Parts: sequence; C-alpha cells; structure tokens
Amino acid sequence: MREQVVCKKSDIEPGEMKKSTFGKQDVLICRTPDGEFYAFMNQCIHQGAPLDRGMICGATTEESEPGGYEYCHKGEIIRCPWHGREFDIKNEGRMLANPDKKIPSFKVRVEDEDVIVYK
Repeated sequence: MREQVVCKKSDIEPGEMKKSTFGKQDVLICRTPDGEFYAFMNQCIHQGAPLDRGMICGATTEESEPGGYEYCHKGEIIRCPWHGREFDIKNEGRMLANPDKKIPSFKVRVEDEDVIVYK
C-alpha cells in the first residue's frame, strides 16, 4: 500500500479545499463542513481544468426559480473553474449532471494532525 502525508488538518478549514501532491499526481484535498476529508485527482474529467482553481459550493435544488436559488449540500460540491461542471464530494466525486461519471478519488485517513492519502 502506498501512502503519503498531503497536509495538516489545520491547513484546510471546513468547506475549503487545497491542492497537494500524491507521488507525481496532483490531488485536490477537500474538507466538508462536517470536518471530513476527501481526496480527488486535481483535474476535471470534462476538459482537464485544475479543480483547485474552482470553488466549493452547494447545489441548486429543484425548488429554485429564476432569480431565486435554493441551495443544498453547501460546502460539498466542487465546481470546475472552466465550464462549471459540478461534482459531489460526498458521493465519490460524481458529476451532478451525469452521475455515471466521477473524478478519480483516493482513500484518506487522518492521524493526529496529518491528512494521509493512500491507495
């Protein structure tokens, strides 16, 4: 099993994300509002944009109307900076518009202050 410390817990506040590396691979470390950590390949599966330049946000609900958006899953959605593709952090990085597609992910565990990515 390959593993590596990618950052400290204190490096990422809940609802934020950070670019790191796992071996030679650029990875995106996300911390959801509940404090859980997730790791994904730092590249959009659509056209390869670096996802760390996007944002963590929420998803609009079906109750949204023009000019009045209702949000859910706040702090659990990665939005690509180039074309706005959105990926659900807590659902294996699946694309909201097409759940059959997802960002490759990595396993994560936290030991003391270290955030560790492993395969």
